[in-house]
Amino acid sequence: MLFAVKMDVDLPVDMDPVVKADTLAREKAYSQKLQQGGEWAHLWRCVGQYSNLSVFDVADNERLHEILWNLPLFPYMTIEVTPLAQHPSDIALLGS
Repeated sequence: MLFAVKMDVDLPVDMDPVVKADTLAREKAYSQKLQQGGEWAHLWRCVGQYSNLSVFDVADNERLHEILWNLPLFPYMTIEVTPLAQHPSDIALLGS
């Protein structure tokens, strides 16, 4: 199942720099592992924002929920999830 996920990050201004650096390092490692495994299919930065737009390719809703809840930055995020379906005008369908 494909999902578009918008993640807005809002770290506390007074966050301890050591905690911040550790959290960001763990977030990067976790996201890269999921990208390498194919579940985090696309990751784009939203220009001018501390946000990203990502596409996840996961088995089901429960797996996406598990991935998102395990993000080290999850406590500092606002997340919007949109399930995706193939569009009938997609030229990729012409080859099918």
